[in-house]
Amino acid sequence: MSAAAQIGVTGLAVMGRNLARNFARNGYTVAVHNRTAARTRALVEEFGHEGEFVGTESAEDFVAALERPRRLVVMVKAGEPTDAVIREFAPLLEPGDMIVDGGNAHFADTRRRERELREQGIHFVGTGVSGGEEGALNGPSIMPGGSKESYEALGPMLEKISAKAADGSPCTAHIGPDGAGHFVKMVHNGIEYADMQLIAEAYQLLRDVAGYSPAEIADIFRTWNTGRLDSYLIDITAEVLAHVDAATGEPFVDVVQDQAEQKGTGRWTVQIALDLGVPVSGIAEAVFARSLSGHQDLRDASRGLAGPKAEPLGKAEAAAFADQVEQALYASKIVSYTQGFHEIAAGSDAYDWDIDLGRVASIWRGGCIIRAAFLDRIRAAYDARAELPSLLADESFAREIGEAQDDWRAVLVAATRQGVPAPGFAAALAYYDALRADRLPAALTQGQRDYFGAHTYRRTDREGSFHTLWGGDRSEVSA
Repeated sequence: MSAAAQIGVTGLAVMGRNLARNFARNGYTVAVHNRTAARTRALVEEFGHEGEFVGTESAEDFVAALERPRRLVVMVKAGEPTDAVIREFAPLLEPGDMIVDGGNAHFADTRRRERELREQGIHFVGTGVSGGEEGALNGPSIMPGGSKESYEALGPMLEKISAKAADGSPCTAHIGPDGAGHFVKMVHNGIEYADMQLIAEAYQLLRDVAGYSPAEIADIFRTWNTGRLDSYLIDITAEVLAHVDAATGEPFVDVVQDQAEQKGTGRWTVQIALDLGVPVSGIAEAVFARSLSGHQDLRDASRGLAGPKAEPLGKAEAAAFADQVEQALYASKIVSYTQGFHEIAAGSDAYDWDIDLGRVASIWRGGCIIRAAFLDRIRAAYDARAELPSLLADESFAREIGEAQDDWRAVLVAATRQGVPAPGFAAALAYYDALRADRLPAALTQGQRDYFGAHTYRRTDREGSFHTLWGGDRSEVSA
C-alpha cells in the first residue's frame, strides 16, 4: 500500500471515529484502523462522503498508508489497552514518526511511554482531548504534550480541527514536554468536577430553600448564562432542568437516581495535588460528594438522623435568595479555577514543564466542557502577570470575590440552618478565609507535633528550628 494518508486513527469507538471524521472534514486524508475490521469498514461506508479515508485491516497496512513523518493517533482505553497498541505499532515505525495518545491517560504513564519511545527515536505525544463526542467531531479543546519537534509536524493539523475561541484563535497549543498535556487535561477534569458540584448545590439550594421548581430553576440558569456565569455547563444545566420525562410526565431530574458516577480523572487530580502539597479542597469535595452519593446503604441507614427540614421561602425572599446564590456560585467558581491553576503551576515546577498558564486558559475558551466566558479574563490576568501566585491576587477577581462574600456567607448560613448540604460552597469559602487570615491554627498543630513526636517548630522572632523538652521544666533547645 502506498503512503497517502497524512494522519491515521486507530481505535474507532465514538471518540476515535468522530476525531477521524473531523480530520477528514478538514481536508486531510485519514487512514483508519480498528481491532475489529468491521468497524473500520462501517466508518468508511457510512461517512466516506465527508472526506478521504483509507480503510486498513492490518497494523502493517495501516502504518504503510501513512506519509512520513507518520502521525498515528491512538484512541483506545487508558492503561494496558494503550500499552498493547503501542507494543503492536512501535516496531513498525521509524525514527521521527509519532504516536499520539488521545485517551484519558494518567500523566505518569505518559511520561513513562514518552521516555521509552524516545529511546527508539519515536515521538510520543500525550494529548488531552476535551469536548466529548460532539467536540471530537466539531472541534475539541486539545492539549498536546511531547517534544517541540512533534508539535511542529502535528500542531498545524490539531489547530485546524480544534474548536475556535470567539476571537478565532485555535483552542490548542503545545503544553509542554512528556506528560504535560495529559496533566493539564487531568486538572481540567478536576475543575469540571468542582464546577458541576457547585452548580448542583446551587440547584438544590434554589429548590429546597427558595422553593423553585426545576422548570423555574432552568429559567434562572438561562438568565445567569447571559451574564458573568456564561458557560457551557450553565447552558446545559438549564436544558437538563427544563426537560420533562416522556414516560412519567415528571421533571427529568426527579426520575434520575441521585447517584453520580465518575471515571477517575477527578480522583487523580486530588491524589496528585496531595503529592504536590497543593490544596484543592473544592475539587476534593466534589469528588467526595460523588462518592457519598453512591453509598446507598449508608444513606438509607442515616435518613432518620436529627436535623432541620428545609422550609421554602416566600416569593420576594426567594428572588433575593436566588441573587445571593448567584454570587456564591460565582465566587466559588473563581476559587475552583484558582485551585486548578495552582496545581498546574505546581506540576509545571515539579516536572520542569514551563507551562504557560495564560495559554492554558486561552485554549479552554472553546470546545472543552469547562469553557466559560470568564476564561478570557483568566487568560488576561496571567498574560499581564506570568508569575501571578493566585487568581485571587488579580485585582479584578479579588474585587469581585470581595463584593460577593457577604451573600456567599449568607447562603451558607441559610444552607446550614435549613439542613441543605453545600460542601463545595463551604470548602471554597473556607479556602478563601484561610488565605486571607493573619494567623492560622497551624501553629497549634505544629506545637502538638513537637509535643508527641519531637518534630520541631520554627519561631516568629528568630531563625532556626527548635524543640521544647515537654514535661519537667519545658526548656527549649535548638534542633
